[in-house]
Amino acid sequence: MEINKSALAKAVKPAGDHNPIMVQRYGADPYAMVYKGRVYMYMTGDTPAFDESGKVKTNTYGDINTISVASSADLVNWTDHGEVLAAGVNGLATWGGNSWAPAAAWKNIDGKDKFFLYFANSGNGIAVLTADSPTGPFTDPIGGPLISRNTPNCAEVTWLFDPAVLIDDDGTGWLYVGGGIPSEDMASNPGTARVVKLGDDMISLATDPMPMGDVPYLFEDSGINKINGKYYYSYCSNFNVTKEGEEKYGFGNGEIVTLVSDKPDGPFTLSSPVLKNPEHFFGRGGNNHHCIFEFNGKYYIAYHSRILEEYMDLDGGYRSTNVDEIKFDEKGAPTHSTGTRKGIAQVGCFDPYAVSPAATFANMAGLSTAPVIKDKTGRGEMYLESGDGTGWFAVYGADFGSDGASAFTFTAKGSGKLDVFVMADDLQSEVLGSCSADLTDDLKEFKADLSSKLTGVKDFYVVISGGKAQIAEWKFVK
Repeated sequence: MEINKSALAKAVKPAGDHNPIMVQRYGADPYAMVYKGRVYMYMTGDTPAFDESGKVKTNTYGDINTISVASSADLVNWTDHGEVLAAGVNGLATWGGNSWAPAAAWKNIDGKDKFFLYFANSGNGIAVLTADSPTGPFTDPIGGPLISRNTPNCAEVTWLFDPAVLIDDDGTGWLYVGGGIPSEDMASNPGTARVVKLGDDMISLATDPMPMGDVPYLFEDSGINKINGKYYYSYCSNFNVTKEGEEKYGFGNGEIVTLVSDKPDGPFTLSSPVLKNPEHFFGRGGNNHHCIFEFNGKYYIAYHSRILEEYMDLDGGYRSTNVDEIKFDEKGAPTHSTGTRKGIAQVGCFDPYAVSPAATFANMAGLSTAPVIKDKTGRGEMYLESGDGTGWFAVYGADFGSDGASAFTFTAKGSGKLDVFVMADDLQSEVLGSCSADLTDDLKEFKADLSSKLTGVKDFYVVISGGKAQIAEWKFVK
């Protein structure tokens, strides 16, 4: 068998670039949760909409009711866990119309790890979903909002949205919400940020939400981290920062800013701006949304940009998630970060001998992902599906060791004959192994023997052509 390389699907993300983290769909407002050696990223389900002529519509956010989930052990190769249908009449929170800006946390309760997914019902309150795993299935445990405009001290909040969650060292949960400008003359201090102590169950409030005091030029996008014993609240500044305000505070419009406190509920004082608006780095602006997280001893910032939209020749305000490193000063405070297309260095090597869900890759083209079980709860299991052409996926930084891999195996079902080719380094390299798979309605394992062993640390590419396949998992064997 030979690959028709002229028929290879073209990537929308340049080879070697790590941003955005997903190319199979959009994902905005990222929030990272670290659990058992993996980073789980929860994202607002941006989906482009088109008019009758095929022209992309401007993103109004009004139809968003899903939350995308992906995870990674190295921050370069990501496993797609699909979407949670979080809101809407057919969703989990049927009482809410939208699911914006998720935040996630886990806590051991009565000897069992429980997972909590908070999100905004547009600008009018906060919902919470729970699960026994980071990827679901999720349920709505209280059947209504955790925070609404009926909650004390919340009716006057312009935008009652954008939650951030912190579980302190003593197990206490804290939630941070709010945003918006009540009137133009309040732009320098809108007074719309709130902090509240959560109940031990993480799905109730232990106190009334309280105003957070002076949060200069607050717009939206709550963030919270405990770093070196201090609490850093972060947010996006609004677009009314005056020249005098910029000189006073050191930040401009649409930047991510940090405040610091010795206590989780403040008072907070200005610390430092840490990320300029994406327009500064990529030429396309809009709102700025982030989270800061620690993984394997280093801190990173996840944020959204519009570079995937740009690569796809669209211009409607649709956002995707990037990850870059964040720098600290000599006192241990976060100071700045730079938005890049290249992204961060891979955190450790990928294990090619472990069974990987098929929807695991750093880059891909001409393929799609689809849930194994279609329901609203999110279950985390996804198929990698072939299309009509010749698609492929890439995994970066796989450590094949000194003994090396002798074959590539995968399980798939579907119809027709599927041709699979394995290459190292890039799509122009020689084919190391291939096989033809006669697909049926049942999942079967197929094997492509390699002509020479793959050794050392390498990127690898798997090309998939023909057939209508749903691939469940893959691995290399020695």
